[in-house]
Amino acid sequence: MSWNRYNDYAAITEICKKLVKAYPDLVKLESMGKSFLGKDMWVMTISDFKKGDPSKKPAIYIDGNIHSNEIQGSEFALYTAWYLAESFADTKYIQELLADKTFYIAPTVNPDARDNFIHKANNANSPRSGMIPLDNDRDGAVNEDGYDDLDGDGNIVFMRRKNPNGRLKADPDDPRRMISVGVDQQGEYELLGYEGIDNDGDGDVNEDGEGAYDPNRDWAWNWQPNYIQNGAYKYPFSVPENRSIADFVMKHPNIAAGQSYHNNGGMILRGPGALEDLDTYNAQDVQVYDALGKKGEELIPGYKYLVVYKDLYSVFGGELDWFYGGRGIYTFSNELWTQFLLYNKPADRNSQAEQYTFDRSLLFNDAFVEWKPFKHPQYGDIEIGGFKKSFGRLHPGFLLESDAHRNMSFSLYHAYHTPKLSVDDITEKDMGGGLKEVTAIIANKRLIPTHSNQDLKYKIEVPDLISLSGAKVIAGMIVNNPDLNITTEQKNDPENIKVANIPGNGTVTVRWIVQSTGKYTVSVNSKKGGIASRAN
Repeated sequence: MSWNRYNDYAAITEICKKLVKAYPDLVKLESMGKSFLGKDMWVMTISDFKKGDPSKKPAIYIDGNIHSNEIQGSEFALYTAWYLAESFADTKYIQELLADKTFYIAPTVNPDARDNFIHKANNANSPRSGMIPLDNDRDGAVNEDGYDDLDGDGNIVFMRRKNPNGRLKADPDDPRRMISVGVDQQGEYELLGYEGIDNDGDGDVNEDGEGAYDPNRDWAWNWQPNYIQNGAYKYPFSVPENRSIADFVMKHPNIAAGQSYHNNGGMILRGPGALEDLDTYNAQDVQVYDALGKKGEELIPGYKYLVVYKDLYSVFGGELDWFYGGRGIYTFSNELWTQFLLYNKPADRNSQAEQYTFDRSLLFNDAFVEWKPFKHPQYGDIEIGGFKKSFGRLHPGFLLESDAHRNMSFSLYHAYHTPKLSVDDITEKDMGGGLKEVTAIIANKRLIPTHSNQDLKYKIEVPDLISLSGAKVIAGMIVNNPDLNITTEQKNDPENIKVANIPGNGTVTVRWIVQSTGKYTVSVNSKKGGIASRAN
């Protein structure tokens, strides 16, 4: 594997299949569903299959590339899968992690538009959506006026035109760069936008290209229609790729953690996406988020732990809000790439200038299309030039692997802190008359509880089950206070005590009255917390 390049859908498929072939005891591949154009949406299950059923282990779900131009999320997800499999044989930490946990990794959840971005002429921001055709300008035609590669060089860059009344000029220190003139200065140029012509004769340029809906405004939590949330499609989960993800998550209740990869800005984001949803993220769950997010800042230099609505912008119907709000899953969205990585220091105030010096000094002018004249059918004499789609939002190839590794380490830390349950202690007390009092302490050795507070509030997942088998159970109860011997009896089905939650880094205590003279077993079964057992 080489981690200094980007992969199209065919290459991603090949990598996934090679991992399965090389590591059949660690990696399984399946399709979550089909994209709009019929591509399989691959998801890898990664766990030590020899150490238990992966569906019974606490899991983290990781995906990338929901926005089609944000392609490095796929490489970061693939790198995680590759590293787990490749390092398993000789890294004890990975061996222990995969014995306890499961990783569900979906490298690209927007495969159609990913290939469009890679193989077609695009700019750094196009397309952001999927490939469902839309009539964006409401003229009865679809996709009839998108970007045009005017000079046929495979790039969509900017158009500029000389204009003494323009407010821009060429930077004297780097003539490639356009800068604003002062209020008392005369300009030289005006910018006309990205390459394109008015294909449909409506007086607008580039107003009806591919897509234009936003797959990350389609999720069924705090969803709002397009007139409120720009980019929303017809109704929640009307985008087929998102419906496949939701179905997969619903079928895997062991998912306790989530990670989605976007770009850019160097951010470790949690919800809420909108101020209106602020009360959803309650104090107990925010403490968990804060502990994880602050560790992320330590692991990934240049990245900041932030809250979407407060530190970025409002998002209605976002993926990470559905994962947390709808499923009670602690979920982050990392905005990959930051200008900190240009020179491993905070960006200067004139951060745009740094991009030009970086391109000149480290990429040897490979990222920029030099300005050249062109005769435009509507604008007349113009010039075409600017940064290619691969620069500005995406990692240069030589910086890809290091940042992938650091972001992966954050996901591994997150996965490590999904619940780890154990039956810590079993004690007996003879009550006479052939009866015994059996008390068991169930511990959760990790930060994340078996049920987030959001999960408890909306009863999203069933309670944890703590069972005693091998003896006749007369009564079962939860011990609320062992010192004062305060208990709550469960009168129905006393063998299987239902516990609402096993807190992170905490314990619950249960008790049975049994008739027993032999061996018995105490076991715990939690959808998000996994299973554990211990015999007396």
